[in-house]
Amino acid sequence: MNKFLKLTLTAGMAASVLAGCSSAGTADDAKADEGKSEPKEIIVGISPDYPPYESIEGDAIVGFDADMTEWLFNYMKEEEGLDYTYTFKQMSFDTIVSAIQTGQIDLGISGFTYDEDREKAVSFSDPYNTSAQVVVVAGDSDLASVADLNGKKVGAQLGATGQSAAEEIEGAEVTPVQDVKVLMETLKSHGLDAVVLDTAVANNYAAGGEYKVVGDHLMEEENFIIAAKDNEELLKQVNTAIKAFKESDDYTKLKEKWGV
Repeated sequence: MNKFLKLTLTAGMAASVLAGCSSAGTADDAKADEGKSEPKEIIVGISPDYPPYESIEGDAIVGFDADMTEWLFNYMKEEEGLDYTYTFKQMSFDTIVSAIQTGQIDLGISGFTYDEDREKAVSFSDPYNTSAQVVVVAGDSDLASVADLNGKKVGAQLGATGQSAAEEIEGAEVTPVQDVKVLMETLKSHGLDAVVLDTAVANNYAAGGEYKVVGDHLMEEENFIIAAKDNEELLKQVNTAIKAFKESDDYTKLKEKWGV
């Protein structure tokens, strides 16, 4: 049984055991519980509008980042001995950095790539995946290369490195939009000529035939988890878990599952 499945099963079994316990404890149980502390809750900021990294399915947040987060926290509990729980806090992508700075959340896990301005505000984990920025156009578009975008309306997610990449396109009129779903609907209705996205996200949208990827990569990148500058201990623990994750069979399986 691979580690990810083993750790998840262990957590599930623990929950089942707790659910089956009687509410009436013995005096010895009470004494044993006196020295126990409550698990530390880690709040994770996420913008679930960026499939296959993160999106909403029913009432759940799904995607590569969501599965990775579960794996990392299971590892930190089972292998690092850390009594942590985590809760996702949904927010727009452009507000996650400031939410970390003001202590509203502990981590940002939302397909983050490196940016000099972000590095001044938050700390970056070790990279957990590679990425790139590419151009996406509507399926019926005649645009075929980055050079064709001179004088065209190009959209990108507000605050994302895709916005920076779009602004480097010669002659492009860049429109930042907060929500990627709105961005893509605007592209489909020809309110925009093109959109700049991460490769995996672009391929996810292009798979249905309503969009297509054109031209070469605009920039090569890596994905990181972000944390507050003064939260070095948590980031160190996360980095230990990331290293184990990348060395596990589950890393390859989840990359294949989500196409990242």
